[in-house]
Amino acid sequence: MKQSVKIAIASGKGGTGKTTLATNLAAVLVKRNEDVVYIDCDVEEPDGHIFFNPDIDSRRPVNVLVPKVDMSRCNFCGKCSEICEYNAIAVLSDKVMVFPSLCHSCGGCSNICPEQAIDEIPRAIGSINSGIGQGVRFYEGRLNIGEAFAPPVTKELRRSVAWSPVALIDAPPGTSCPVIEAVRETDFVILVTEPTPFGLNDLKLAVEMTRALKLPFGVVINRSDLGDDRVDEYCREEGIDILLRIPFERRFAEAYSNGLMPLAVDPVYADKLYALHNDIMKRIHNGGTGNTQR
Repeated sequence: MKQSVKIAIASGKGGTGKTTLATNLAAVLVKRNEDVVYIDCDVEEPDGHIFFNPDIDSRRPVNVLVPKVDMSRCNFCGKCSEICEYNAIAVLSDKVMVFPSLCHSCGGCSNICPEQAIDEIPRAIGSINSGIGQGVRFYEGRLNIGEAFAPPVTKELRRSVAWSPVALIDAPPGTSCPVIEAVRETDFVILVTEPTPFGLNDLKLAVEMTRALKLPFGVVINRSDLGDDRVDEYCREEGIDILLRIPFERRFAEAYSNGLMPLAVDPVYADKLYALHNDIMKRIHNGGTGNTQR
């Protein structure tokens, strides 16, 4: 198998149509006999399954290591608490308290303990699910309810994927750590935005993030016939390529609200998405050109 081409679909904010684009693009590629895998890295709110309705054939937990203190060996010196930057372990005069949800699994406490009183034990924080939906090999990560630390699930998700020649990585919205974990080491990033003041503000943040990571990228404007032209002006001033404009269509919204893909109601849309894919592949094969520098 050839090395997988990894294309991330990201956005500076939620609600721009990122997942709609990612799922439709995956479905279009499968219909054109491309070998593709879809990866839902929005582990806090995965929703790609709504469109694919996959038959899940594999589920497994994602574990992180947290400290467990052997009180029979502990001398309450407090070094483990001092080294912890996240206050996940506290030492009292005769007691050690561990707060697993704050632990970042760095291993510092167990390494520094002079009495070797600290072991690391696994704690489940999420799961990785995979299956087939509409002919697409589907993967998703799910962070357990109440957990706050998403990157380990994203990292394990990417490690677990059986990569196909084309991989579409549906990143979470925003520009925080979970997004960076999702888009890192990809070959191209599609930034989905909308022509509104909020869309422009968050697009600027996403552009800064992508440039900082030195990843080639381009912009897709969703609902392009609404709002104003400030996104166009910004892209023109920054030398950013607009890869595709998707106009607002009521029937697209109706299809989305029923868990259907817009390509199911408009074959022309499928042709445009396949053209988008071909454009990106050419850019990747030509050295990844795509606005990495201002």
